[in-house]
Amino acid sequence: MKKTVLLLAAALFAAGTMAFAQNVQALVDDVPEGANPEFIRLIKEDLTRASANMNSYEFPDYAYSPAPRGYKPVYISVYARHGSRSNWGDKDYKKVIGKLQAAKDEGILTASGDSLLSETRFVLEHYDGMDGRLSPRGVREHKRLAERMYARNPQIFRKGSKKVRVEVSTVQRCIISMASFTNSLTALQPDLQYSFDTGEKFMEYINNDAGKEHRADVKRRVDSLLAATPEDTVSILGHLFTDPERGREIVGNVADFEKSIWYTACIAEDFDCPTVVFRHLPFSVIYKHFDYVNRIMYYRQCNSLEYGDERMRYAEPLVRNVFDYADQALADGSVCADLKFGHDYPLLSLASFIGIENIGQRLSFDEISKKWFGSQLICMASNLQMVFYRNRAGHVLVKFLYNEKESKLIGMTPVQGVYYDWEEVRKAVRSRLSE
Repeated sequence: MKKTVLLLAAALFAAGTMAFAQNVQALVDDVPEGANPEFIRLIKEDLTRASANMNSYEFPDYAYSPAPRGYKPVYISVYARHGSRSNWGDKDYKKVIGKLQAAKDEGILTASGDSLLSETRFVLEHYDGMDGRLSPRGVREHKRLAERMYARNPQIFRKGSKKVRVEVSTVQRCIISMASFTNSLTALQPDLQYSFDTGEKFMEYINNDAGKEHRADVKRRVDSLLAATPEDTVSILGHLFTDPERGREIVGNVADFEKSIWYTACIAEDFDCPTVVFRHLPFSVIYKHFDYVNRIMYYRQCNSLEYGDERMRYAEPLVRNVFDYADQALADGSVCADLKFGHDYPLLSLASFIGIENIGQRLSFDEISKKWFGSQLICMASNLQMVFYRNRAGHVLVKFLYNEKESKLIGMTPVQGVYYDWEEVRKAVRSRLSE
C-alpha cells in the first residue's frame, strides 16, 4: 500500500466538506499549460505517481461484471511487466549525496536537507551497484498479482487441462518476477503442470522495441520540450540550505541538481523507502520531469499519429504469438493459461495494437499530456489479461483486463458489457497484421 498521506483525505478530515472543496480547487489552480487537471490531482494526491513508468503497482480494488449467462472461463492469456526494480547507474544519487554532505560539513543544511541526504543514502544502499535488479517489492507485486488472478478465475485452473505455458524474457528481473508469480499460483493449485522457456528466440517478440531512428527522433523532440519548459530553481535552495546563496555555490547547476533529486525520488518507493522523496521538490519540477517521461513512453511505444504505424510493425510478432497461442489453446485444450513475463515497451505496443481503451488511442504529441497518464498505465508490474469464456454450444467470448481493470476495445462493440465475441476480435486484430 502507498505510504503517502492522501492530500485530499487529509483536507476532508481536518476541515470538513467546505475545506475539502477549497483544497480540490487549489490542486487545479496551478495546472501547467497543456496539462490535464485530473492528472495533476492524481499526482498531488500521491506524489509517487510522478514516477511515470517507475511508479510501483497500486493494486486497486475493482468491481467485476459477471459473464453472460451460460459462459464459463476456460483459458487466460497474460503478458506482465516485471515488478519494481532498481534504476540504471548511481550518478544521480552520488551527486545529491555529495552536494548535501558538503553543505552539512559547512553547517548550512536544514532539517529537510538532512532528511533528503539520509533518504538518498537509503536509495544508494539498496541500489547496491546493480542495474535493473528486481526489488523485494517487485517480488511481492507478482505474488499478489497471481493470487488476485486466481481468485477471479479459479475455474480455469481447477477443471480440464492443468497445463500452464510460461515464456519469459532472458532478463533476470523478469525471470524472478515469473518465479514469484508461478510459485504463488502453485501454492493455490499444486496440480498445475508448467512448461518454462526463455532464450533469444523468444526475445524476438517478447521484448520488441521501436526502431533506432524512431527512438532518436522522439528523444530529440521531447528533449527540446524539456529544455524550453521553465521550472522553479529558487525555492529548493531555501528548503535545503540555511544559507541559500552558499547552497547555490555548492550545488552549481540547480536544474541538474533538481533532476537528480527527481530520479532519486522516482525509484525510492520501489525500494520500500518509508518516506516520499518528491516532497523536497517544487511541483513545477516534479511535473516537468514526469511530463518528459510520460510523453516519451507514449510517443515511442504506443500508436501515436506521428509514429504509430511504424511502432505497430515491431509489435506484430508478439501480437501473432499471443493470438496463435490462444487459438491453439481454445481448439485443443492443451493449456489452461499462457503466461508471459517481459517489459514495459512490448506491453504498451501489444495493448496499443489490440486497441485497449486509454492506451491504444491515436494521439498527437501535443495531446499526450491531456489524455495519457502513464503512471497508472505502465507502472511496475503492469499487465494485460485476456480471459476467455465458452458456453455449451462452443461459442467463445473474451474479456480484457488491463492492470486488472475491465477494459473495452476501441472501435469494437461488445456482445454484453465488456465481453467480446472472440471470432470478431481475432479477425479485426489479424486484419491489421501485415502479410
